[in-house]
Amino acid sequence: MSASLKGKVLFITGGSRGIGKAIAIRAARDGAKVAIAAKTVEPNPKLGGTIFTAAEEIEKAGGEALPIQMDIRDENNVKSAIEKTAEKFGGIDILVNNASAIYLKGTEDTPVSRYDLMNNINTRGTWLTSKLALPYLKASSNAHILNLSPPLSMESKWFKNHTAYSIAKYGMSLCVLGMSAEFQKHKIAVNALWPLTTIATEALKMIPNPNLVSRNTDIISDSAHLILTKPSSEKCNTGNFYLDELLLRKHGVVDFEKYNAVPNTPIGKLTLDFFLDPKQVEEVMKLRAQQ
Repeated sequence: MSASLKGKVLFITGGSRGIGKAIAIRAARDGAKVAIAAKTVEPNPKLGGTIFTAAEEIEKAGGEALPIQMDIRDENNVKSAIEKTAEKFGGIDILVNNASAIYLKGTEDTPVSRYDLMNNINTRGTWLTSKLALPYLKASSNAHILNLSPPLSMESKWFKNHTAYSIAKYGMSLCVLGMSAEFQKHKIAVNALWPLTTIATEALKMIPNPNLVSRNTDIISDSAHLILTKPSSEKCNTGNFYLDELLLRKHGVVDFEKYNAVPNTPIGKLTLDFFLDPKQVEEVMKLRAQQ
């Protein structure tokens, strides 16, 4: 199978900026058709980008774009957005569940409204969008669902400081665990992708921490491209919890300097992300030493 997304239709949630937009633009360079389904239609002084500016960038990169204002918490809204995409582009081949909400506080300091927001967007939104996209994915010759969510590493340290957020984020990963087995009969691959390090997105900049040393979004978009061009019918290509650097190194990538948000950052100075599986991290370190 050619490692290209030319002609493929992607439905990306929360893709007006950051990681979702980066995945969209990488696909657009192949000539993909991309629906950007997100809430932002007016510029936010704190968070740059709208569905319309993202669509412009997708088209400049060589793809076709469909900007759709969508509230992932609203079932009818999601259903309508998916139907518009299928009508416009003739189907849906790939769903990227990227939309996510974050609030890094302990239980006592987390308002119930924040808990509800995170779980409605992260877990419920991922499950709902996957459910509603399923009829179209079943008709695709190489269907993929990719969730931007972590490996299921059940260590209390990943929960104790922000239990509500961890529950919401791990819910997205539980969708991978269940749906990869459930949808295998339809030859739909369902996987998760997570970064080894923090990623310099607009959302991250809103969390004040001058000590963060991050990578840019290209490492995620390149990793996603590798996943989404694999044959979905092969059992080894579904049910995986991919770690970006580990995946890229296994595919022969050795130049990681290009992914640094700040040029010439020593690889050991990068800030590690949450929710990492120690075994995956150990494997990365071994590959670094070999390559």
